[in-house]
Amino acid sequence: MNLQPVILCGGAGTRLWPLSREQYPKQLLTLSGDESMLQATACRVDASLATASTSVLPPVVVSNDDYRFITAEQLRQAGHAHAAIVLEPKGRNTAPALTLAALVALETGDDPALLVMPADHIIDDVEAFRAAVARGLAYAESGKLVTFGIQPTRAETGYGYISIGTPLAGEGGGREIRGFVEKPDTATAERYVASGEYLWNSGIFMMRASVWIAQLGALRPDMLKACRAAFGARSKDRDFLRVGAEAFAACPADSIDYAVMEKLPAGLGVVIPLAAGWSDVGAWDALWQIGSKDGDGNVLRGDVMAVNTRDTLAISQSRMVACVGLTDTVVVETPDAVLVAHKSDLQQIKQVVERLKREKRPEADAHRKIYRPWGYYDSIDTGTRFQVKRIMVNPGAAISLQMHHHRAEHWIVVKGTARVIRGEETILLSENESAYIPIGTRHRLENPGKLPLEIIEVQSGAYLGEDDIVRFEDTYGRT
Repeated sequence: MNLQPVILCGGAGTRLWPLSREQYPKQLLTLSGDESMLQATACRVDASLATASTSVLPPVVVSNDDYRFITAEQLRQAGHAHAAIVLEPKGRNTAPALTLAALVALETGDDPALLVMPADHIIDDVEAFRAAVARGLAYAESGKLVTFGIQPTRAETGYGYISIGTPLAGEGGGREIRGFVEKPDTATAERYVASGEYLWNSGIFMMRASVWIAQLGALRPDMLKACRAAFGARSKDRDFLRVGAEAFAACPADSIDYAVMEKLPAGLGVVIPLAAGWSDVGAWDALWQIGSKDGDGNVLRGDVMAVNTRDTLAISQSRMVACVGLTDTVVVETPDAVLVAHKSDLQQIKQVVERLKREKRPEADAHRKIYRPWGYYDSIDTGTRFQVKRIMVNPGAAISLQMHHHRAEHWIVVKGTARVIRGEETILLSENESAYIPIGTRHRLENPGKLPLEIIEVQSGAYLGEDDIVRFEDTYGRT
């Protein structure tokens, strides 16, 4: 039996604003270690889990269309360029996402065991996680639906709980599932932890692809029908698999827990206890809890100076941040926004994001640095009738052949070599050389070299919005 990792990449994670944005959700962030949460999730399951009878397959990743290119690039950087990336036309929660992954697995594999992992979790003890997965494989192979319950370390009111039953026979360490419990109040959570009979619900699952399809068909046939219709209307788009948008939009939205796990017949569900330094990093205080603290209980990242400050999380991305006389505070600095909040008020960050959206401010949706399939650009400065960007183009990549109705552009090469198509002419530029693109002129920027190309772009004109782009040809299929 093969092991098929399935990584679910839905959700924006607005509670981690200003690092997490609508177009750059938390799974793409590097919050612990040197990898993004998506990359760490993909690397969590490796060849060490392979046996004489089990192979570890490339992951199936179910992602949002809006950040497909940065998802693919991060997977490539992590050594998972062969991952299958399935694009959801619309978020419908985790049960439909898993169903799409199961249909992909059944089409390309031999009914593998699906290891279903959200892309936005942190697990410190990877070896303990892999050992738990290895123990769970035998249950999945026998037709069970397995979930992994986290050993509680505190009376947490922000997580759902699993009530565990008697130990199952064998060496897998599995327990019967008595039931799933919603997020409790503090007194109830304390009782759960003291009893030793409850685990946190991690949202990590494992089962054969055919078993998931069979149970979903029995419990939610409407959902399975919609997913099959969407999968039947699939199409290939470069490295991505697009499912039928109309059929998938008609699919009911529900989680894996609600759609199937909580309704399973007795004896089909198994929970594996897991103690591996797990966190879903649902809010900034969770990152403080798992972070490496100084003598005053502070978690400090970036260029941060703390004076008479205790139990505080402070993150700096682009400048020095000084924290003086703070207690139980969160300070997060990015190039275009700064958050300062008391830990007891972190749930109100959602109100900030909602207000930013109502006022149509860009800080709700994107960072100053915007990733594109060819690289990225960073808006350095903006004023009346001008904008300055730093642009990086990957080796061998090119922006679309395009034209602007309202702005002219001046490109100065800072690093690398640029091939510029301007009207009917092609120009090769080296460092410290430049080209001017008049309003209404077709143009394209290419990197023919083997090193990243960096340029400074100065835009001038009456309107500088990103929607003033007319594309005539695009390598990446954008319109």
